[in-house]
Amino acid sequence: MPEKPLNAAADADINAEEILRKFDKESDYRKLKGFAAKLIAAIAITFSLFQLYTAVFGVLDAMIQRSIHLAFGFCLIFLLYPAKKSWPRDSIHPIDFLTAVIGAAVPLYIVINYQSLVLRAGTVTTMDYLVGLAGVLLVLEAARRVVGLPIITIAVIFLLYALAGPYIPGQLAHRGADLPTLVQHLFFTTEGIFGIPIGVSSTFIFLFILFGSYLEKTGMGQFFIDLANAIAGWASGGPAKVAVLSSGLMGTVSGSSVANVVGTGSFTIPMMKSLGYKPEFAGAVEATASTGGQLMPPIMGAAAFLMAEFTQIPYNKIIISAAIPALLYYFGVWTGVHLEARRLGLRGLNKDELPKIKNILMERGHLMFPLVAIVYLLVTGYTPMKAALYAIVFSIVTAMLRKNTRISAADIVSGLEQGARNALGVIAATACAGIIIGVVTLTGLGLKMGTSLISLAGGNLFLTLFFTMLTSLILGMGVPTTANYVITSTIAAPALLMINVPTLAAHMFAFYFGIIADVTPPVALAAFAGAGIAKANPLKTGFNAAKLAIAAFLVPYIFVYNPSLLLINVHGFEQIFLIIATSLIGIIAVSSAVSGYLITNQSVIERLIFFSGGILLVTPGLRTDLVGAALLGLGYLIQRGKLKNKALAA
Repeated sequence: MPEKPLNAAADADINAEEILRKFDKESDYRKLKGFAAKLIAAIAITFSLFQLYTAVFGVLDAMIQRSIHLAFGFCLIFLLYPAKKSWPRDSIHPIDFLTAVIGAAVPLYIVINYQSLVLRAGTVTTMDYLVGLAGVLLVLEAARRVVGLPIITIAVIFLLYALAGPYIPGQLAHRGADLPTLVQHLFFTTEGIFGIPIGVSSTFIFLFILFGSYLEKTGMGQFFIDLANAIAGWASGGPAKVAVLSSGLMGTVSGSSVANVVGTGSFTIPMMKSLGYKPEFAGAVEATASTGGQLMPPIMGAAAFLMAEFTQIPYNKIIISAAIPALLYYFGVWTGVHLEARRLGLRGLNKDELPKIKNILMERGHLMFPLVAIVYLLVTGYTPMKAALYAIVFSIVTAMLRKNTRISAADIVSGLEQGARNALGVIAATACAGIIIGVVTLTGLGLKMGTSLISLAGGNLFLTLFFTMLTSLILGMGVPTTANYVITSTIAAPALLMINVPTLAAHMFAFYFGIIADVTPPVALAAFAGAGIAKANPLKTGFNAAKLAIAAFLVPYIFVYNPSLLLINVHGFEQIFLIIATSLIGIIAVSSAVSGYLITNQSVIERLIFFSGGILLVTPGLRTDLVGAALLGLGYLIQRGKLKNKALAA
């Protein structure tokens, strides 16, 4: 008989949907019935079928493919997401219906008039200008409804910057652009709204989201939780380690840290609290683990696809290069959880409370086959689009192998609808990010920002990295992953490229800190969502999450100073082994300093010793490694002496 999945949240009085709605705009859509629901389903299913058709028979011309993609996205967004929160959720307001029709028509203007637009080669008629202006405004409105105000604020600032160029003092000044020129650049070229971000959304990302919707239909999320429980639930502080492991597994297919927090956190957070973890720490563990899922290959919150397009580095190389840093991140979170559990003396769950790993794998282990397949296909050179297409088929076929995971024909159709719905946040975010990119390409802002950061740092690599980190953290606050990477790579990464940091390391550096903004106060959406479930103080939860994510603040510096961690210019396995070994030890030391515990509680002096030693170990170089190792040896001897004195005193 299959074992009953653990469900600690059942008695925890948690309204996960309410938490998700509060911190993730993508869940704030209408719940429709009757004809309206059938209309939405028909449009969404048609959207998914269009994407599958082009994946099978070939992508259309870039502007046509992206315009149709945006037309579907606009139509669904304006039908599903009300313009005002006060408007009813069980019916479509007439204004929203009209906006949906206009939203579909505006991008289709490009499809219908494609030949004449090409022949005019940049000459904009009055009608073109009005349609383009409407398109820009619709993008901002769609992003407001689905993503929220932070990205809108950034986009509007960039638009004002483009228009006010001659009046801006200093290095950031430019010749400016009038409104018709700006609209033409943003809406009728592949440099703005229809640029790389939405191009990737209209091909790779949509299919991976559709793949994720089918994995959800097969019960993959609960499988990950049960598997994590069987592996780590018995250990010291077991439920916290389950949160780390299950969120890491979910992160391989999930693109939202907030949704991941709510999905696995509804189970893990109440369990952690029941074993003695403080609410702020329980919420922080889940938030940190869930955020790290966006750093975990193969999907990386869809940023890996964008990174491949922006850097022209093959996708399979990016996900292989990202693997070691992601594992170091999770090792740091795991270490922080373990030390806190040891400090508080928290036990794991009794083994008779846990599912048996053998039974889980026998009953539902086949659900892992699609993930293994997609990694294999990507690494062996298949395009992301083909890999995702085959993985969708494989996920449906493998689910049919066992009765308890089998999905019906209705589930297959429902998966098409759910996939399209899940893609709306990405569509709105990438279209809005296209406005930002368009302004950057029109004004040369990326180069100007890079020059300014280097000038501010005086050409010093460490200071340039530090200022780039701050820029990425600020730009990443409250912005979803895809738009987050687009913004940080466009504004922050150029500074690193200008001082000869390898392209992949520069982009990965900006990406890491943009993602870590989700757990960095004062705006830490993932941590605040975790606090909502844990019924904890949001700001304290955010600070706890930032402490647990300490590895994420160190790892980017490591791979910039030593790109071998990203498998760049590797000279033998020994070099990689040494870097990983010193990084792991350094992360343990820094985590112990942050938590104030290793084998016993640490004094302020001991924490300084471990922190300094850990930083030196993660800094490449034989001399720094030797000094760091000596400091850690000294700190460990002090800890052993204290422990021995405690034993004698007892």
